[in-house]
Amino acid sequence: MFEGSFVAIVTPFKNGKVDASALRGLIEFHIENGTDGIVPCGTTGESATLNHAEHEEVIRIAVETCKGRIPVLAGTGSNSTHEAVELTQRAQEFGADGALLITPYYNKPTQEGLYQHFSAVAKESDLPIMLYNVPSRTAVNMEPGTVARLSVIKNIIGIKEASGSLVQVSEIIDACGPDFAMISGEDALTWPILAIGGKGAISVTANLVPSKCAKLCQAAKEGDIETAKALHYELLKLNDIMFIETNPIPVKAALVLMGRIENEFRPPLCPPSEESLAQLTAVLKSYSLL
Repeated sequence: MFEGSFVAIVTPFKNGKVDASALRGLIEFHIENGTDGIVPCGTTGESATLNHAEHEEVIRIAVETCKGRIPVLAGTGSNSTHEAVELTQRAQEFGADGALLITPYYNKPTQEGLYQHFSAVAKESDLPIMLYNVPSRTAVNMEPGTVARLSVIKNIIGIKEASGSLVQVSEIIDACGPDFAMISGEDALTWPILAIGGKGAISVTANLVPSKCAKLCQAAKEGDIETAKALHYELLKLNDIMFIETNPIPVKAALVLMGRIENEFRPPLCPPSEESLAQLTAVLKSYSLL
């Protein structure tokens, strides 16, 4: 179920609230263009600044809109184990197909603390759980040995890896085996990760070009190396510009330019600088997205 091209979907806002209509439109856009799954309330969805009611609203909208056509992997992570349990249980109640849980941020748990955190959440929910490692944002790296320990828990089924290390990715795949889903968490490394045994990607870039991201993952699955490699290089500049400023600032700005969402961010995030916006606009035009 959790393989292929998943989109780390943005959360559109309007007048300070979740723009439900725009969110439904984005989800339909993805279903029409071959995206394999929706990931609401992740980093790209500005989960850190959603209150609990908004968090639940976004997941509920995603589940209701997808209507079982493609899976919903709901972001339910927190730097509090108790809160992560609650959010995961609520996602299960709403009908999500799985939960994506980031490593606790700011408090910098030890490897044993990480193990206890994720195993506690897994124990309190029946949902399939995807771990999420992104040390550049959380200040803690979940090591391969810890992932291997967690992988034997029945409902911990994979990991979104965004450490930037192909060595670490390789060590996790080697330690956890082929049934444990290695999912790319960095668009620039999606093809390399797929090439060494990854099962898919949770993508920022897919917000803009879902069909191309889906085709890359499908080509890799089918062993079509030339097509996957060609798409990797075709998307290179777009992947890069998505991180010219803190994610999700560039991708939301791009969707604004494309007319898909309102120009609204949740503070402390803000619109990009004029210089960044000019560079982003030029890249979007080069991809015929404007």
